Amino acid sequence: MQRNGSEVCSARGCGNPATWALRWNNPKIHTPDRRKTWLACDEHKESLSDFLGRRSFLRETEPFS
Repeated sequence: MQRNGSEVCSARGCGNPATWALRWNNPKIHTPDRRKTWLACDEHKESLSDFLGRRSFLRETEPFS
């Protein structure tokens, strides 16, 4: 998400700058090479990763700058 020219965390209600890119896909509806991206701040990286991981959607986690 972008606010005022900077990328922010995808966690609901968070306006912190993003420091991580969580790359994911839903294998039931996406081809194996397709990636969607959620951005995360340091505070929400673990909770967003856990959410995607429990559903077996998380594919990669990369630093975001």
